[in-house]
Amino acid sequence: MASTSSSIPTTRYDVFLSFRGEDTRHTFTDHLYQALIEAGLCTFRDNDEIDRGEELKPEIETAITRSRASIVVLSKNYANSRWCLDELCLILDHKKECNHFVLPIFYQVDPSNVRNQRGSYAIRRSIRAALTKGSIFTGFSNFLGTEAKEWSKWTKVNVRRWKEALTKVGNLSGMELSGWVSVDGDGRFKAMVLSIQTEKGFQDVA
Repeated sequence: MASTSSSIPTTRYDVFLSFRGEDTRHTFTDHLYQALIEAGLCTFRDNDEIDRGEELKPEIETAITRSRASIVVLSKNYANSRWCLDELCLILDHKKECNHFVLPIFYQVDPSNVRNQRGSYAIRRSIRAALTKGSIFTGFSNFLGTEAKEWSKWTKVNVRRWKEALTKVGNLSGMELSGWVSVDGDGRFKAMVLSIQTEKGFQDVA
């Protein structure tokens, strides 16, 4: 009989970074990535934007399951991306199954909005209905070829799953950042790195 340990994925990365590219790829997340690398933490960051209508790439799923920890950068438009939401669900599933350490960073967003799906974190399905209705017009046919494929994923089951994930991550101990964070001059970057290294939360970090 195979041992139980054989079912546990081999660790390849120390950290998986989940973020919305258009919000923070070339700013906060880029600096955070550099800070993690300089601290000697092997970090996975997807450098490619996923095309609309496509599924999560297999390497993303593999990277999540083979990482010791995840940092989730919850920025303004994070919940507008189905791929970010799917990543979050996978991360939280891995946390439940393998005690995966998850550190949420509330970057210029209110944690209560994440927990309760308010503001930019309100997952609306009205757009899907509008697009479906618009498909009766000839001019929408080509446009909806991609859009219909995308919005077909916004089912009641998926929306409920995403909302539950946002509530869970919104209740985790993390760090709330309301402005720019300097890599060299702000101790919070060091605190993030230290938290990953020790796999502890931020309860004692001011």
